[in-house]
Amino acid sequence: MKVEVFIPLANKEKLIDALTNCGILKYENYDRVYSQTKVLGHFIPLENANPFIGEKKEESQVEEVKLEFRIKSKDKEKVFKIIKENHPYEIPVINFIGLL
Repeated sequence: MKVEVFIPLANKEKLIDALTNCGILKYENYDRVYSQTKVLGHFIPLENANPFIGEKKEESQVEEVKLEFRIKSKDKEKVFKIIKENHPYEIPVINFIGLL
């Protein structure tokens, strides 16, 4: 299974460290195995939002990175929990993609 998560660059190392410490980023004889791509995130926090970045009802842009890494399907819930605990956003974008 492949995981994609979008996170501000300043918060990336905290998440990578947490995933590494739990053995998630280990792949055979390698550790901290992941890719990152620079992206520019866009969003408008609505009235009931509690934004980490930006103001309610105003469009925001933030420099982020998209992290990509592979996990075992059995670790999906564990990974979801680690991301939620180490990500600054109220609702992070997390994609779990099945692989053949």
